[in-house]
Amino acid sequence: MSKQKKIIHVDMDAFYVSVEIRDNPSLAGKPVAVGGRSDRRGVLSTCNYIARQFGVSSAMPTSVALRKCPNLVVVPGRMHVYQETSQVIRQVFKRFTDKIEPLSLDEAYLDVTDCELHQGSATLIAEQIRQEIFEATGLTASAGIAPIKFLAKIASDQNKPNGQFTITPNEIIPFIKTMPLKKIPGVGKVTAEKLTNLGLSTGADIQQSNESFLAQHFGKYGYVLWSRCQGIDPREVEVSRIRKSIGVERTFEKDISDLEILFKILNVSLLPELNKRCESKVGNRKLGKLGVKIKFSDFQQTTKELKYERIDEAVLQQLMIEALDRGNGKAVRLLGIHVGLSDQEDDKHQLDLGF
Repeated sequence: MSKQKKIIHVDMDAFYVSVEIRDNPSLAGKPVAVGGRSDRRGVLSTCNYIARQFGVSSAMPTSVALRKCPNLVVVPGRMHVYQETSQVIRQVFKRFTDKIEPLSLDEAYLDVTDCELHQGSATLIAEQIRQEIFEATGLTASAGIAPIKFLAKIASDQNKPNGQFTITPNEIIPFIKTMPLKKIPGVGKVTAEKLTNLGLSTGADIQQSNESFLAQHFGKYGYVLWSRCQGIDPREVEVSRIRKSIGVERTFEKDISDLEILFKILNVSLLPELNKRCESKVGNRKLGKLGVKIKFSDFQQTTKELKYERIDEAVLQQLMIEALDRGNGKAVRLLGIHVGLSDQEDDKHQLDLGF
């Protein structure tokens, strides 16, 4: 009989902002956000909990955030510092397990099933990990502990900031019964609204539904929802994660309506950069598709993709035209292009996200 899994999801608290406050203590006690630009264009990367009390959130346009919180201090990001700090955190993780799945610079899954510290108590292991992160970086982290991945991730948000929450095997089904479905990773705003319209709002509602009904309305994801709400999540902590796409994008100082200017940006700026990134990161992986992303002046966003096995300027231009048509003449504030990578690969060229 296999061991019961013990999975910890560690999530740093407002990571980028916390690094900035750590390095500039005069920001302490103030609403602070990272990202945007001094001319109020751009989008915030993240903000601290004080700013969130005013309704500010990550991915919010800087201009909107400043209207909600006029005293908001917006600082530029320092990615190299965040990456260096993330490496320190990764070294802390390695003291406890080598089964680490990074999701981004500031969060990761850890499988501590075989860790013998604290008599194997994942709850106490998580407490020690958080303490050692604080000692090494001066930053706080939150953690979720559960036998399965998606619940560990949900649990890490229960007692934020600087807290943790454990879901034991016997608590899985009771916890899911009262769990809002919008908390399930992968349930975004649109899916949440659709679930609500169908009279489904908690895990208990899904448990009392059936797979075929969910599949009818949500396709393959319906089966995922059903499984999650039965407490089933067989996914392992993946030590090596494979890159699925490579892209490049630009947010403009001023919205652009001129098609010729957009063509020039695509051809002269974005395309060479995409080719450069692909040369260093694709290895022997095959390209599976091309795509164009556009964000319009009203912040509405659209993506147009096509199955294609090489980077082709003419194809990207056509995809851009088709994406622009969806805006009905609206100006563009962001233009991006990307390639999707096929599943075919050589083990020698597996691409790690880094941490």
